[in-house]
Amino acid sequence: MSQALSADQLKIVLSQTLSPNAGIRREAEKHLNAAQGTSGHPLEILRIIASSDAADAAVRQAAAIHFKNVVKKGWDADAEDGTDGIIISQEDRNLIKSHLVELMCTVPPQIQAQCSEAISLIAVVDFPLKWDNLLSELVQKFNSPDPNIVAGVLVTANSIFKRFRYVPRNDDLYRDILYVLERLQAPLLTLFKTIGVATDAYREDVQQLRPRFSALRTICRIFFSLNWQELPEYFEDHMDEWMTEFAKYLVYENPLLTDHDEETESSPIDDLQTAIIDNLNLYANKDEEPFIPFLGKFTSLVWNLLLKVSSHPKHDTLATTSIKFLSSLVSKKMHKELFKDESTLRQIISKIVIPNLMVREVDEEKFEDDPQEFILGDMEGNDTDSRRKCSQALLKAMCRQFEVETTIICKEHITSMLNEFRTDPSNKWVAKDVAVHLMMGVSIQLESSTHGVSSVNEKVNIMEFFASNILTELQETNQSIRPMLKATSIKFVSTFRAQFPKEHLLALMPLLISHLSSTSIVVHTYAASAIEKIFSTKTEISAGVRQPKIVGGDIQPFLESLFTGLFSIIDNTNVNENEYVMKCVMRSLQLAKDDIVQITQIVLEKLTSALARVAKNPRNPQYNHYLFESIAVLVRSVCSKNSDYTNAFEGLLFPPFQTVLQMDVVEFTPYVYQVLAQLLEFRVEGTGLGEAYTMLLPPIITPTLWERKGNIPALTRLLQAYLQKGSATIVSQGHLIGVLGIFQKLIASKSSEISGFDLLKAIVQYVPIESLQGHLKDLFQILLMRLQHGKTTRFVRLITDFFALYIGKFEFQNFIDQLNSVQPGLGVMLLMQVWIPRLQTDVPIRIDAKIQVVGLTKVLCDTRVLMSDPNGQQIWSKALEAVVKVVTSPNTKFGALDEDSDIPAEIGYDATFSRLYFATRPPLDPFSEICDPTMFLAKSLHTLCSSNPGKFPSLIQQGLQSDPKLSAGFENIFQRAGLNIM
Repeated sequence: MSQALSADQLKIVLSQTLSPNAGIRREAEKHLNAAQGTSGHPLEILRIIASSDAADAAVRQAAAIHFKNVVKKGWDADAEDGTDGIIISQEDRNLIKSHLVELMCTVPPQIQAQCSEAISLIAVVDFPLKWDNLLSELVQKFNSPDPNIVAGVLVTANSIFKRFRYVPRNDDLYRDILYVLERLQAPLLTLFKTIGVATDAYREDVQQLRPRFSALRTICRIFFSLNWQELPEYFEDHMDEWMTEFAKYLVYENPLLTDHDEETESSPIDDLQTAIIDNLNLYANKDEEPFIPFLGKFTSLVWNLLLKVSSHPKHDTLATTSIKFLSSLVSKKMHKELFKDESTLRQIISKIVIPNLMVREVDEEKFEDDPQEFILGDMEGNDTDSRRKCSQALLKAMCRQFEVETTIICKEHITSMLNEFRTDPSNKWVAKDVAVHLMMGVSIQLESSTHGVSSVNEKVNIMEFFASNILTELQETNQSIRPMLKATSIKFVSTFRAQFPKEHLLALMPLLISHLSSTSIVVHTYAASAIEKIFSTKTEISAGVRQPKIVGGDIQPFLESLFTGLFSIIDNTNVNENEYVMKCVMRSLQLAKDDIVQITQIVLEKLTSALARVAKNPRNPQYNHYLFESIAVLVRSVCSKNSDYTNAFEGLLFPPFQTVLQMDVVEFTPYVYQVLAQLLEFRVEGTGLGEAYTMLLPPIITPTLWERKGNIPALTRLLQAYLQKGSATIVSQGHLIGVLGIFQKLIASKSSEISGFDLLKAIVQYVPIESLQGHLKDLFQILLMRLQHGKTTRFVRLITDFFALYIGKFEFQNFIDQLNSVQPGLGVMLLMQVWIPRLQTDVPIRIDAKIQVVGLTKVLCDTRVLMSDPNGQQIWSKALEAVVKVVTSPNTKFGALDEDSDIPAEIGYDATFSRLYFATRPPLDPFSEICDPTMFLAKSLHTLCSSNPGKFPSLIQQGLQSDPKLSAGFENIFQRAGLNIM
């Protein structure tokens, strides 16, 4: 057990975590991690935070961050991911909660932010049921004369109430919202109005204004949270007061809070106005009747505000929020009267849409100097709101109610701007760029990031516009001419990829590939992204059935030029790693399949070279993910056709993979383990592990390697592959004890229990029973101890699936014997009290369903066990009911998904554990000799009943009589099998 550190020792360790020396930092972090598991540790940290020694400011800040992290990892004792060994006693919890709000209000701002976050984290678990006085403490601070304290308390409250947004309704949520409303709604309105009076009084004092405007903005965010689910009665009754205050700030001006020379940072007034318009938009989207009388006034206020905002980035958020408010109104029939005049529609397009579609100087600078930021805001599929995206969405909204009028007006502007471009293409290209975006905005009716545009405005001719205005830009061979317009033209193709016939897309491929050579990062990125999305495009062949528009053979003529273009970008060390380019490599390899065999070595060498470069400084997780997906898809495409290629892949991949493991590149090791597992699974049957894998085995089962959570799923997969291909080697070299030790470690934690069961199932499947015999009792005791002390729905599912697998492999009597050696009668008790009840409410699917049917069939047919138990007949009937429920469930779908059944369009990085899609395989069927588990059940029961005539029909009737559907389903099974119950 770790020893607690005194306050002085903690101060020293915390100061060492700030050391520039990496070795000292790591050692200090190790001490802190050990100390956080000791009793009283969080309170000691709080005392350091509360100390007023100015010399310890950095240490107090480090302590605050550490305290927040301890709370984050350890406060929820029931967290599925565990608590990393952190145990916080109830006494300590009570003391922390009784002092934390007051402490937050007395510490410097940087530390206050950490305390605020810690309160929010605790509140997620305890508020309101276990922290009843939190809200009253926060509300009490509303009366503080210090505006900074009020602002800080509001930030804390806001972070707590954010959980009321963007979630479906349920009783517990409404209970919590009601609890908050009863205590907060009146004080919140009073505070909003009180601060409003103060802002008038301190109009000439910027130091007093800033925290108050911050507080007003935060109150608006709390308003948003409390109103997100539905309009509370108090807010409806006091609508006029809230709206009066909101209107006041939409016209508020104060030069002390506005820096006209500032171009990027929004002002406190801008931030408040944005929050207010978010609230207006919330009400407008909900069609709240009490808000309707205010609509005309606020439409005018937002309109006027939008006309006044500058084109500078500092006003981007205010502009986009305002445009979204207008979009929500104009799209609805109930507000049609507000916008029905043609002059109004013309003003929206000419004064709001077109100006916000315009390329600004800042956009040009970003295009050249910060291409990644430009792409993030502009590319289809990215979530970032930009002025362009919101303006196009406004056009789409206008077309819902005024399609004819909007289309006519837009066509006029498009024609005018294209004519303007033709007068001086070199200098008037911005006009054409706006025209293209205007065309996209008025054309798109339905769109998704995955499939592109699925419905277009029939009053415009997309293909004609493309032929006249887009194709010419793509055919321009000089890549330096109008690069922004080229990017827009490529985006047009990508956006309308679903509307292009297959032959047109293939004809466009050489043009898109040629743009991979562009020196503009945005242009070659858009080209790679467009190619990738075209390769992912599917066409609907019947209701709900889609198939790829482009197949492998279609791209064979382009493979050489495509990979030459893609790898010319990847090999260019002067540009940052480009995730879109690497994703295009991945998708191209996936589509090419067999055609890639001839150039596999060249492509793999390019990928491993890229791996060697990024391993030195992994900075783009999406790029890294697609890099390893590309390697995995190569392995899958080649080795699945011919396992003989596995040795060649091992020779090419083991050297760079060993380098990654030796360098301990944390970001890459889970990927390496997954590809190593994939390669091992493809090894030719009967060839064993091979020298390289045999040498790698001892390090793989070293306990310290399994300490890092991010490694566990991948290492488990690798160890499963070892067991599948080399269980004899594992046993003969004495490694089985080490493997069992890893299982015990994994099963002890909620965060790794799934991996623990995956490993256990592989052990049972692949290790000979005679080698396991001496360990089985211990294995079952470990499982039963967890079941007793950490029973959850998930654990019950996992353990009962294992029970079924074990019985399917080794028979019911063996299972009973093992459990009875732990405690007499335990096996039947678990069957009745844990296993069968689980199947009543949690019916398994696919391969798990098959395993359950096989296991339970053997339970039913081995009558020696159950019929010797006093309650055996009742248990038998219940077990029959459970297995029939599985086989008759419409969701069962026996078997596994085919590995190529439906490759998703979106594959990517996940911060928790990035599973490589192309390295995964369907779960192996432990009972592959049983083709149809339903027929297996029917034939087994028929054999049982035939050998015991007249004994089981009454038990069958007893088991199925409670549910006529089960009885009918059971009869149908036997009819299909052509059998009768004797």
